[in-house]
This record gives sequence, structure tokens and C-alpha cells, in this order.
Amino acid sequence: MSTDARSLRALAATVLLAVEQGQSLSQCLPPALARLAPDTRPALQALCYGACRWFHRLDDELRGRLRRPLRKHDRIIHHLMLLALFQLRFSEQARYAILNESVDACRELGKPHLAGLVNGVLRAAEREGAPAPRDDAARFSHPDWMVAKLRHNWPGHWTTILDANNIQAPMTLRVNARRYRREDYLAELARAGIDAEATRFATMGIQLVQPVPVERLPGFADGAVSVQDEAAQLCTGLLDLAPGQRVLDACAAPGGKTCAILEACPALADVVAIDESAERLPRIEDNLARLDLDATLIQADAADLERWWDGRPFDRILLDVPCSATGVIRRHPDIKLLRRESDIVPLAGIQLGLLQAMWSLLAPGGRLVYATCSVFPQENHRIIQRFRTQSPEARLLEPAVDWGLDTGAGRQLLPNPNSHDGFFYAVLEKPRP
Repeated sequence: MSTDARSLRALAATVLLAVEQGQSLSQCLPPALARLAPDTRPALQALCYGACRWFHRLDDELRGRLRRPLRKHDRIIHHLMLLALFQLRFSEQARYAILNESVDACRELGKPHLAGLVNGVLRAAEREGAPAPRDDAARFSHPDWMVAKLRHNWPGHWTTILDANNIQAPMTLRVNARRYRREDYLAELARAGIDAEATRFATMGIQLVQPVPVERLPGFADGAVSVQDEAAQLCTGLLDLAPGQRVLDACAAPGGKTCAILEACPALADVVAIDESAERLPRIEDNLARLDLDATLIQADAADLERWWDGRPFDRILLDVPCSATGVIRRHPDIKLLRRESDIVPLAGIQLGLLQAMWSLLAPGGRLVYATCSVFPQENHRIIQRFRTQSPEARLLEPAVDWGLDTGAGRQLLPNPNSHDGFFYAVLEKPRP
């Protein structure tokens, strides 16, 4: 079904309202995109992602321009104006079009009585320009609790983290080691007219100068390459894989790390990938099929051992736990609206419980890699410290790597505007009797 710019704007306001009410963009954006012609969908996606990325700064300005907050049942018009502010501040679109289409969309959304307000607020915003942010939450466009927490946890890095979160992430590839050497695939990209360079830390990583549709990537459909951030690719080196090992990828969806493990060491005895989400498991299957790889897939809570574990220990375990995802905000800016400070303590409890459960599955002499895409110590090195207090036999390994910050209980990668996401890794070894 096709639509015009006015309807696109109304759809975007509906999406933004759904995010504020607790839905992720991955949940509420696809149905909206399905209502548009294919050539219009990128505009809606860019509008929704951009508004989420700059929501807190734009909301600060908009609240300052309103004499009083809109009523709850008119909240969608607040978001309609916020979307227009995003375009006024961050796009080159014609100003008259932004204003006129926003007023029309207000009527389309069934709020004609607010059309005058929309027109007046946006004309003033266009005429007066952007005001100075009133505080750091508005300046960096993050919730105030997150700004305060990052300032406390990373006093020497907090502004860099916040700035990096507001920059669109680069497109990074993982070359399938079964098919190509990295330098050979770089040559393939060059022949296809795609500018790219090797990543600094991930040995099979390639970062594109500009994102391209995956259909343009040479051999993508045949499994030559996958899209995966550089930080996420580092897990295979930390696992120290070898032929004949039995490997578990706990909390495996969408399967990027499962596939990376199989590519890195084709002669593994067995790879088991487990995830609690029945909806996400097909994504692992799709990735395995495209890459012509095989793994044992299980849909279960990894901590519910009685339900799924066959009693045979694993030589290697990758535990990429559910987390606040604060290291990947630049890829998922709706996290700024969805995450709450009160989420962190419950998440830490889940993380510690999973680590304890997975440790019991590890063979003597085996290695467990604990990973998150969080930048909060409460989910990262403090979990490792708590675990080692309870399991003092666990040996913390210090891999010889030149990336990340040494926390004393693992290594923390902070989001880098020019390369990798924020990530944490700790490597634990179970001693032999």
C-alpha cells in the first residue's frame, strides 16, 4: 500500500508513541513499513531512528515551547511536533514542507483542533532556531539517569560514550574463513566498487566506508560474508577453539556468534546453540542455512538445565547474557526510551544466575567466555567479581590482546564512533582435578 509524505509523517508519530509506551523499534516499525511502498520505507525508518536518537534534546526544546503539556490522549501530536523538530534541526528538507505536512498530519490523526498549535509551535521553532540545551541530558540526548550513571562509572570517558551513541554505526562484515581470506574479499569489494578496510582487532573483520544493501555484497547470498560488529567478532579468539571440542553458545540468537564459531573452527565435535525465544530461533536457522553450517538448536531457558542438558560437559562455552544493551545504543537508539535505571539490578541477577548455571556445564580444563553489550560495570566486571567470590576455583584469564580497558575482571570496550560497539568480555577457566 502506498502513501504520501503526510501519511508517512502520521505513521512515524504512531511509531514514536508506541516506543514511548514500551515497544521496541524492531517490534513496531515493521508493521508501519509494510504500509508503505518499498521506495518510501527508508524515509520512515530514517525519521523514526533519528527522532529516537535525538529524542531527549528535541523533547527538551518542545517542552520549552509549549505553555502546558498536551493531554494524554493528545500525546501523539507531541510526537508529531517532535518529528518535525528533528527534521528542522537535522535535515535539509524544505522548511515549508515540514510545517505544512505536519499540520496536515495533525488533521489526519484526528486532531484538527490542535492544527493551530502545531503550526504556531513549528513556525516559532523554524524562526528562532534551536535553543541551548538546558542540561546534560538534553545536550547529549540521553535520559538523565543514564548520563549520571555513565559520569559516575566512567569519569574519564562519559562524554565520549554519549557522543559515540549519537553517531550512526558503521557497517562491519565478518568474512567467512571457510570461503575467503580477508585480503581476497577486500579485493572482491574493490572490484564491486565498494570502499572498505580491514578492522583493527577482529582478524576476519572488514569495515565499509559507507553502508550498502547486503544484496550488493559479493557472494553474500552464498555465505561469503556476514554483517557483524567488530566487537562481537572478538569472541572466537577468546574461546581458543580447537578441533574435537564440544561448544555451547548460550543465549545464541540471532546466531551471529554461533556462525562465527563454526567458521573459525570447522572441525569442532559439536556446537549447541540455545535461546529462550521461539521467535528468534528461526533467525539462527536462516543464518546457518545461508552459510551452509550445522549446529544443534534448542529453544529453552539456558539456566533450566533439567529441561535441555544431556549431561555431557562442554569444552567451551560462550555466554552472551541478556543485558541493558547500552553499548549498542548507536544501532538501537530506542534503548534510550525503553531502558530504565530500575532494570539494571534485575538484569544483574539474571546474569549471575546464568553464569553460575553455565559454569556447572563446563568440563575441567574448559573455558567460558562471559560477554555483554553493556557499558555498565554492574553487568560486567562486578558480575565476574561476585561470581569468583562464590566460585573461587574459577581462574580469570588475561588474554594477550590490545583492545579494551582492563577492569581487573575482564576487558571493557567502549563504543568507538569510528569502529566497534561497546562490549565486555571476561574469560574464565575451570581447573583440572
